[in-house]
Amino acid sequence: MRISTKGRYAIRLMLDLAMNASGDPIRLKDVARRQDISEKYLEQIISILNKAGFVRSVRGPQGGYTLQWPPEEYTVGMILRLTEGSLAPVECVDDTNACCAREDNCATRILWKKLDDAINDVVDHVTLEDLMNWQAAKADDYVI
Repeated sequence: MRISTKGRYAIRLMLDLAMNASGDPIRLKDVARRQDISEKYLEQIISILNKAGFVRSVRGPQGGYTLQWPPEEYTVGMILRLTEGSLAPVECVDDTNACCAREDNCATRILWKKLDDAINDVVDHVTLEDLMNWQAAKADDYVI
C-alpha cells in the first residue's frame, strides 16, 4: 500500500488548519505557502474535505477554511479513506469487495488480513490532536 500525494497533502492541510486555528478562517494561499504545496492542488483537496463536511468554508475577503470539529475528533484513517479510498493492502480483505473462491483455503489471506488490521489500528487511533502534539514536540526538538 502506498499513500498518494493527495492523501499525504490532505493530512498536512488538515494539520495546518488545526495548528493555525485562531477562530478566524485560514486562507488556502497561506496553507500553500507554509506547506510548500501548490495552491491549485490544495483547492482540489479542500473541495473533497469540504463536501464531506470535514471543513467549513467561509466566503469573502476575510474568508478561508476552518475545521468543522475539534482536532481530537478526526482520525488519520477518516482523512485517508476520504482521499484515498480503501486502505486494504489487497482486494480480498477490503470490506467492500467479495472475496475470491479461495478464501477458505488461502493461508496468505491471513497475512493480508493481519496487515490490514495493523494498518487500520494505527490510522484509526491517531488523531489530528496527536499529530499536533507530535508536531509541537518536533518544534521543541529543533532549538537553535
